[in-house]
Amino acid sequence: MTATPDIRPAAPARIRISVDAMGGDAGPSVVVAGLAKFAAKVADVDYVLHGPSKVLMPLVDRRRSLAGRVEIVDVGEVVTMEDKPGHVMRHGKGTSMWATLDTLREGRAAAAVSCGNTGALMALSMIRLRKLPGVNRPAIAILWPSRNPQGFNVMLDVGADVRADAQDLLQYALMGASYARNGMALTRPRVGLLNVGVEEHKGRAELKEAYDLVSRMADQGGFDFVGFVEGGDIPGSVCDVIVTDGFTGNVALKTGEGTAGLIGDLLREAFRFSPLSRLASLLALTSLRRLKKRIDPRRVNGGVFLGLNGTVVKSHGGADATGVAAAVKLAYRLAQSGFSEKLAARVASAALLAQDVASGAATAPASQITPEGQAPQ
Repeated sequence: MTATPDIRPAAPARIRISVDAMGGDAGPSVVVAGLAKFAAKVADVDYVLHGPSKVLMPLVDRRRSLAGRVEIVDVGEVVTMEDKPGHVMRHGKGTSMWATLDTLREGRAAAAVSCGNTGALMALSMIRLRKLPGVNRPAIAILWPSRNPQGFNVMLDVGADVRADAQDLLQYALMGASYARNGMALTRPRVGLLNVGVEEHKGRAELKEAYDLVSRMADQGGFDFVGFVEGGDIPGSVCDVIVTDGFTGNVALKTGEGTAGLIGDLLREAFRFSPLSRLASLLALTSLRRLKKRIDPRRVNGGVFLGLNGTVVKSHGGADATGVAAAVKLAYRLAQSGFSEKLAARVASAALLAQDVASGAATAPASQITPEGQAPQ
């Protein structure tokens, strides 16, 4: 008799995430706590942790969910929040942030996460990972709680670069639509251009030019352009992707975070006002917890750097363990979907078409842009 070969299904590939342990305001203990929080829920992820091994090893050893799942890369230097991006670019080679990005660059991780200096992280990401061909300015995209069925809207840019001309805004629209497709499973995202009003004649010259470019690109880019939107539409249901420059986006982001904190403080103050109001808070406890979770900025912590050769997630510097876990979760989901490769394919196939549209040349057929998730990528 011929023995039947012992054929076993291959084990699913584990995802590795490169993490800067030293970037947050609260230090590596919070970063490791966030990793442990996420690791306890998701088993198929390993981590490459960058920082001083003598500091990190005791923190990791105390976390049962991280046992056997963390590689520590011993790095002694740290990029502080006060460091200038230019200085870090010239002298940051021995830092945990630099090492984190190099691990991603070398293909030893599928995504990178850092709570560190935003300007330094973007500058290092551009020199270590390089921009995708066809991308002029990378952008930071975040998820914003909204009234849409998916629960969140995508907004970009929120601080990668304070400037953005019409061509940049067109690229942001393409990248934002790709993010919404892959990160939120929206087949045909609706894209809006943030302005001071919805009328076509309003806004700066570059916004009016971008309006024309994005509207002409919508069919080929696989999204619906809803036109100009206002600040009140950021958490609304008018669109799924809000496109703006980094200065405006960052101000809106910080305003939203501050407003969410103010609402929480006012609710606590109102329910402590009298014995009757305290009783009312007990009766409404379940609803209040649901509201708190809905507007908690920690749940959507993590901005994605779009337009680079690799997936980089920037966590808020002041994030706690819950916030760090949310950023790692976002990195995991994007790595799991192959988002970086799909975005690269989308940008590459759209770059020439975008140039044609911008120059007023004849519009190419939509088949020239390959949708994400289809071969070829």
